Amino acid sequence: MPSVEPIFWHPVPFLLVVTRLGGLFVLTPLLANRGVPARARMMLALTRGAAVYAAVPNAWQSAPQVSLLMVAPLLVSELLIGMAMGFVAAVPIMALDLGGFIVGHQMGMGLARAYNPEADVDTDLLGQLLMYLGLGAFLAMGGLEAVFLALARTFDRIPPGGFVAGDIPLTPLLGVLTSGFELAIRVSAPAMGIVLLLLIAMGFVMKTMPQINVLSVGFTVKIMFGLLMLAASVAAVQQAASDQIAATLRELVSWADQGAGEGRDSAIP
Repeated sequence: MPSVEPIFWHPVPFLLVVTRLGGLFVLTPLLANRGVPARARMMLALTRGAAVYAAVPNAWQSAPQVSLLMVAPLLVSELLIGMAMGFVAAVPIMALDLGGFIVGHQMGMGLARAYNPEADVDTDLLGQLLMYLGLGAFLAMGGLEAVFLALARTFDRIPPGGFVAGDIPLTPLLGVLTSGFELAIRVSAPAMGIVLLLLIAMGFVMKTMPQINVLSVGFTVKIMFGLLMLAASVAAVQQAASDQIAATLRELVSWADQGAGEGRDSAIP
């Protein structure tokens, strides 16, 4: 009669796999949307984990059970992997939101804030507009598939519980953050430029013809010309966002292929 003891080896490794996948649902664009019920995200993580677990290396599936005190740090380690990859994938989207916030603030739309279910905070209207433009590009380019594929590749490279603070790819992460800030400036530059020119023109009018109350129409003019410039630069914004998202996804997949902690023994005894 075959032994059933090996069956009891699987709950802990399966939990580690699900936890690593669950980290994606904390920060990854669309997956972390607060509008999606938590139960639905948990169920999706479980089903994805069941699909991935059948293909992970045998070193994962043959690990024996461990105590609760030993499982807790392993779960944190696995969760950090998914969260780190989700954060990297979300940087271009957050950069677009930042660019829209800068534009809206310069145009005087800082008071027109609304709830953003994607970030679970109140954000600028133009920031939401640009963010959803980036989310559309992210989906069209297969961003979710690329993130899941990159995470699935980490199971071959990073053993269970083998991710430590020293394995965090600081250089690629700093590069992604730097390019994200650059994207925010590039997105907001056209509207900021036209607003600056309008402010200079209104300053000349106020000094040469003080009888004209420029401030009464200044806010309307800034908003009108700012929106027109933003609409005229939508194609350029979409191209810049697509290039940045593609570069970020390539960096993410490259790090997953290289594998932090490659060749390290499993942290599970």
